[in-house]
Amino acid sequence: MSDYQVLDIGGLDEWRDHYGGFRPESSRDGRRVVDHELEMQFIGLTANALEPGEEAGYWHVHERIEELYVFLGGNGQMGLDDDIVEVEAGTVVRVGQGVWRTWRCSPASAGQLRWLCIRAGGYELPHFPDDSRRDEGRPSPW
Repeated sequence: MSDYQVLDIGGLDEWRDHYGGFRPESSRDGRRVVDHELEMQFIGLTANALEPGEEAGYWHVHERIEELYVFLGGNGQMGLDDDIVEVEAGTVVRVGQGVWRTWRCSPASAGQLRWLCIRAGGYELPHFPDDSRRDEGRPSPW
């Protein structure tokens, strides 16, 4: 049996309908912790949507985990330590360990601020993956 799973998290317009979080006290509308639904070993993923003017309402920091925020729609800001970074569709923000972070959807945003947050910890990844192999002779299945 192959080691893969498939999960449909819905289209971007459906993300806000999901209620979730890591703990009951931090759960909210518009958050889906995908790695709680799939058997992920080394990475984590959340799908997020905030309404215009809505904000996280808290700061947080990780000591071992690195996060990558991939913004897919809307306009907003991220607070990163003492800086404010403008974010919109196409913005990608890497946040290292020890950096305090928070975010909000701008009140003037034309729509929801939507993003994926990819979390990883453990070993550093090599610049070129050293565990892959190619099969140049294998035909494509389509």
